[in-house]
Amino acid sequence: MSIFTELNFLALLTLVVNLLLAMMVIFLERKDPSSTWAWILVLFFIPVVGFILYLMFGRKLRRKHLFRWEGRKDIGIDNLISYQKAAIQEDTFEFRINNAENYKDLIYMHLKTNNAVLTQDNHVKIFDDGANKFEALLNDIETAKDHIHIQYYIFRFDDLGTRIINALIKKAKQGVKIRFLYDEMGSRNVKKRHFKELLAVGGEVEVFFPSIFPLINPRLNFRNHRKIVVIDGRIGYIGGFNIGDEYLGLYKKFGYWRDTHLRIEGSAVHPLQTRFLLDWNQACEQQKMGYSDRYFPAIPEKGDAGLQIVSSGPDSDWEQIKIGYLKLINMAQKYIYIQTPYFIPDVSFLDAIKIAALSGIDVRIMIPNKPDHMFVYWATYSYVGQLLSAGAKVYIYEKGFIHAKTIVIDDEASTVGTANIDVRSFSLNFEVNAFIYDCTISHQLAEIFEKDIFDCTELTLEIYQNRSNLIKFKESISRLLTPIL
Repeated sequence: MSIFTELNFLALLTLVVNLLLAMMVIFLERKDPSSTWAWILVLFFIPVVGFILYLMFGRKLRRKHLFRWEGRKDIGIDNLISYQKAAIQEDTFEFRINNAENYKDLIYMHLKTNNAVLTQDNHVKIFDDGANKFEALLNDIETAKDHIHIQYYIFRFDDLGTRIINALIKKAKQGVKIRFLYDEMGSRNVKKRHFKELLAVGGEVEVFFPSIFPLINPRLNFRNHRKIVVIDGRIGYIGGFNIGDEYLGLYKKFGYWRDTHLRIEGSAVHPLQTRFLLDWNQACEQQKMGYSDRYFPAIPEKGDAGLQIVSSGPDSDWEQIKIGYLKLINMAQKYIYIQTPYFIPDVSFLDAIKIAALSGIDVRIMIPNKPDHMFVYWATYSYVGQLLSAGAKVYIYEKGFIHAKTIVIDDEASTVGTANIDVRSFSLNFEVNAFIYDCTISHQLAEIFEKDIFDCTELTLEIYQNRSNLIKFKESISRLLTPIL
């Protein structure tokens, strides 16, 4: 067989493989049409490499039995969910929070799609600075009596990470049970062997979706982006901060790191604990956790804030956090404040924001002035620019890097968590957010947003329309890639 015949055969084989794969993308995977077209273009213009990229980043996640925890029935959560849904439908539910009843449609939706129980006895402290957040976390670790469950997308063994680990080792030596869960992709420079001192004193460490072999991970595209800490079943942390020196503003590349995190005391800690246990048991092959009263102690009322802990991920078709965002936006009467490091919305989200702005609602969006992911940044810039003509206001944070994931409406309801406004957070990452029904907390979050405006430059329609051709080119290329970013 001549070399030309061999090349022709390989070309034909490549074409056939690409056709078969394209058919699989179209007919079997049933992706979003824009994502389908993006992958078809990748397959045909980069035949071999495109096939590898698709295997790594394009396939759907096998969902069957991904998260299982038999302890659900022991804590009576299913009965509570059924009661709350029925009571809201029958208009007999007792809302102890002044404004919560105004959001009963949203509360019911989260109950139905995510089994997110409403708790109404919470005290919430807001952190918008890393130094304050980690000082509080270290103090709570120091006073822990029974167990510490800690889960982060990014963990670094730098100065801050070492302080956290040393504090956990100290508590483990005192008999406190330590469980530490991290995501392999987010913490890609971390290996289990790095935790040998913690493991030696009885701590347990697990990795979410680890590689089968070095550099080979068929679930690489599905990452656990959640940040959860539960201490003694009584104190919970949720929000945007990971663990690393950059979150203290110590990296010159980013400068000051502006993020938002919550410390929760009250019954909302129990669903946060449940989320951790589900994630832990997915990652753990041997020492899976069952129900124990120690993880769900009786909690005295700490406050009067209403919370739902809502999680989402590729294990569900509902995109629970995204539809929660949409419902919040649609319910706004006065204003919508959004802070996000990435703004790459799908059509439904973009239309919801446009409709709100065109309806006269004060829509304000705050994004960073510098990229940590280049294509994502320019795609974000293009989308916020598109909203200016609808009347939305866009602010570029100049003090450092803004990483907060918050939405506040009308001084009444808000959400803080891990989910960005992009395709990855909506459908590919495992995320968790607190939806908050409380005027005081929502007002505090609005005040933080308004204070941050002083560290921003406003992106006006005139400035955006006069952007350079180079920026327009970067935006165009980046938007083409948004379905697969």
